[in-house]
Amino acid sequence: MAEALFRKGRLAMPQAGGVVEDGAIAVQDGRILWAGPAADLPAEHAALPAHDLGGRLVTPGLIDCHTHLVHAGDRAREFAMRLEGASYQQIAQAGGGILSTVRATRAADEASLIAGALPRLDALLAEGVTTVEIKSGYGLEPDTELRMLRAARALASLRPVRIVTTWLAAHACPPEYQGRPDAYLDEVAIPALHHAHAEGLVDAVDGFCEGIAFSASQMARVFDAARALGLPVKLHAEQLTHQGGTALVAGYGGLSADHVEYATEDDARALAASGTVAVLLPGAFYTLRETQMPPVDAFRRHGVPMALATDCNPGTSPMTSILMAMNMGCTLFRLTPAEALAGVTCHAATALGLTDQGRIAPGMRADLAVWDARDPAELAWRIGFNPLHRRIFGGILQGET
Repeated sequence: MAEALFRKGRLAMPQAGGVVEDGAIAVQDGRILWAGPAADLPAEHAALPAHDLGGRLVTPGLIDCHTHLVHAGDRAREFAMRLEGASYQQIAQAGGGILSTVRATRAADEASLIAGALPRLDALLAEGVTTVEIKSGYGLEPDTELRMLRAARALASLRPVRIVTTWLAAHACPPEYQGRPDAYLDEVAIPALHHAHAEGLVDAVDGFCEGIAFSASQMARVFDAARALGLPVKLHAEQLTHQGGTALVAGYGGLSADHVEYATEDDARALAASGTVAVLLPGAFYTLRETQMPPVDAFRRHGVPMALATDCNPGTSPMTSILMAMNMGCTLFRLTPAEALAGVTCHAATALGLTDQGRIAPGMRADLAVWDARDPAELAWRIGFNPLHRRIFGGILQGET
């Protein structure tokens, strides 16, 4: 039985009133047995093998709940095109955007996809991330979609990290189905979902509901297929225009609506009623130089939980820094530092349907981050500075970063 006691930490525990000074965490078999002020430590835990955290800040392990981490190729040229004035839609219509990455990813084998993803994953782990969501969506044909998710699953055997996978075949319509999106869904995206599910590769189902991708009615057909398989849904919604995706995913009781720059007050009400998380992705907002901000005030008014993520992808958010996502969430979207931390811990866990992560509390996974910091606000405050001291994954203290 793996047991440990982590002592002399400053525990970020909002449910206990904020930061617990001189806190302790007792761990057994990868789970938190007890957490709170050291003075209240039950006697039966006092003799556990102890680690002194030296007064450092301890938070739940960070969660990146929206990434496209597995892909091949790069789209640096598109960065220059955007600076020259090309829009997201114009780049896509010229054969760039998602379809550019599709060509490169289709040509890559599983080993190459894993090798390419590992440096991106390592960058996230080095900033205290312990759980990463990874989507498919750059194959747009069955073999590559499945290969992407196999590569994503393999990463968890190569690094101490929890990987959650999402089926995103409804990401774009491939060239061979140009102008025939319904046929693509009927002949590729939905049938291949059944294969991926049978192979145990899918934790959730996503899609891109946008004028350049799929309509709300088309996404409803994908969601119906997911529901029949017992899989939860989420959606790229209201990123560039308002297409009704947020109301759609809320109507299905979805895990999350992601991007949501063009969401409305009514959308906020729908999300609140369904318990669906709004996942804010400031990296894409920044890279695309958008000006329409997510309706953060409306989300607050209606009690919509807000998560933050990197949206790590090769085109619109080539970012592998969860700390930068937190800073951008504050500076661009006016979140508070406390909201930003909740956005990459408890709310990010909810956005992935994970009930055993995101908080320092008994019964939770002992996935933690130990920081050379005193105030949780420091994590969102600094730019280009990483105060991580150590990660704890499954109750095991990881090596120096």
